[in-house]
Amino acid sequence: MKTLFIFCSLFITVCYTNCRENSSSPNNNFVIADTAKGEEKQITNSTLPLQVSFPSADGIIISADTYFQNDSFPWILLCHQAGYSRGEYRETAAKFKKLGFNCLAIDQRSGNEVNGVKNETAARAKAQGKPTEYLDAEQDIIAAVNYIFETSKKPIIILGSSYSAGLVLKIAVDNPKIKAILSFSPGEYYGDKLNLSKSISTLDKPVFITSAKTETKAANEIFVSIHSDKKTIFIPMSPGVHASSCLWESTDDYREYWKAVSIFLMRLK
Repeated sequence: MKTLFIFCSLFITVCYTNCRENSSSPNNNFVIADTAKGEEKQITNSTLPLQVSFPSADGIIISADTYFQNDSFPWILLCHQAGYSRGEYRETAAKFKKLGFNCLAIDQRSGNEVNGVKNETAARAKAQGKPTEYLDAEQDIIAAVNYIFETSKKPIIILGSSYSAGLVLKIAVDNPKIKAILSFSPGEYYGDKLNLSKSISTLDKPVFITSAKTETKAANEIFVSIHSDKKTIFIPMSPGVHASSCLWESTDDYREYWKAVSIFLMRLK
């Protein structure tokens, strides 16, 4: 059923602060491959991410940060917005962990730097003369989906931000490795190379879409084009913020967004 969440920030409590971290579980050690280096790394439940790398379809090495909680928990793939890097999720991933999720934040080849974290994938692509437009990053996201699925053997949740918010919707269509999508500020960002609304018309998985209030029209056009009856759109009462940076505590409206995101994620468990 189509659902519209509108919450007043005066009455919001943040769900993630009440969720268990489950650090006492016996499954807190996990071996993950760094396929670009041909080695395995053991990760533990830590506040610090572990960097790994793996190849995209054309051989470009993708840098990623792993935020591990417990090997029985589901995984969320975190994809950044234009001009950014995996650093977009340094704060956000820790809160997803508190909700009971493992995370992998990647550098896509279309991006640059944020929160002091340089986009290493983009630097490699530029050095090798590879194109770095929005659609060129699709293969990087697909490679990350495959990487997590091979690691966890479970369908994953995928989160996109701005230009990647549209790509994750497109990639999720008919992809059995993806079970749900969170899309922050999606839009028709791709010119005549892609009509996003048409490409996702058969998407029938759980979808969460949100945006700033000024982006309501664009977000709603994407929302109504999706076939799924398990879709949610959240527009804040306040002005809101573009893309997944709306989840940063430095933004005025982050509690509104986290409440809506938490409700959606808890329904997937």
